[in-house]
Amino acid sequence: MKGKPVKILVTPRSLTRDGHPALEELTDAGYELVFSTPGCFPTEEELLKLLPGCAGYLAGVERISARVLDAAADLKVISRNGTGVDSIDLAAAERNGIRVLRAEGANARGVAELTFAHILALVRSVPLADGAMKAGKWERRKGVELEDRTLGIIGCGRIGRLVAEFAMALGMKVLAFDPYPSADFAPGGAFEYAGLEDVLSRADIISLHCPARADGAALIDRPAIAMMKNGVYIVNTARGGLLDREAVLEALESGRVAGVALDAFESEPPEDWRLVKDSRAVTTPHVGGYTAESVDRAVSAAVDNLLDALK
Repeated sequence: MKGKPVKILVTPRSLTRDGHPALEELTDAGYELVFSTPGCFPTEEELLKLLPGCAGYLAGVERISARVLDAAADLKVISRNGTGVDSIDLAAAERNGIRVLRAEGANARGVAELTFAHILALVRSVPLADGAMKAGKWERRKGVELEDRTLGIIGCGRIGRLVAEFAMALGMKVLAFDPYPSADFAPGGAFEYAGLEDVLSRADIISLHCPARADGAALIDRPAIAMMKNGVYIVNTARGGLLDREAVLEALESGRVAGVALDAFESEPPEDWRLVKDSRAVTTPHVGGYTAESVDRAVSAAVDNLLDALK
């Protein structure tokens, strides 16, 4: 590479704060790395300042608007260190000739394992019991066992399939809805594909593993909740916009929904903390893919994608 080094912007919070050995592959190849504010989501204004002049962009989950992409005249590729791209204005990227690449499946195991941690925490009220014990109180809430319960999975890609396998290993039945079900995944036994309404109406626990809707509308809204069993549990480790927050709060209050677990929010941190603070909710700050192994896989894949795209 001759002359002025080609620049790559790096924004994922873990990378700007802690770095990662895989980034050395980029510097060894002669690229100059530009970092956003360490440990923080970059704002639109910061992206407008940093991105012009960069040919590559190793991106986190921050919003990447049309305004930002239109100003990035030299940008050729955005490489996500994860799988979700709904935070990127894809129409603007296409209009500007910017490729958008993903680290396919890199965080699937981490998200699937957290999903099951949430399920177990919900049905046994682990956070509530732990909080009471730490406050010096001996309080018990009766739980339920998972054997023979039905888990409804909405979105049966790599994450959903792992969650299904975990569930069946514990003796659960699994109903899965996916608009494009894979014929390659047919574990048999207690697993079956079903329509969305069937999953909503028959499941004891519903777990979301699908992208946000194109129109931004919630998937779990009042009509969807009305189809569900009384006392259902809902787990969302996918996208915050999949839940209608007001509808879920009402359902928790009425008892129709027994508990909800969240690892994704419409804005992060949340602007509205009511659902987070509800005693029937188990929440984590978007840590599904935040494991040592998932981060290593995701960063390595994102770096490889950049190197291939910028050759």
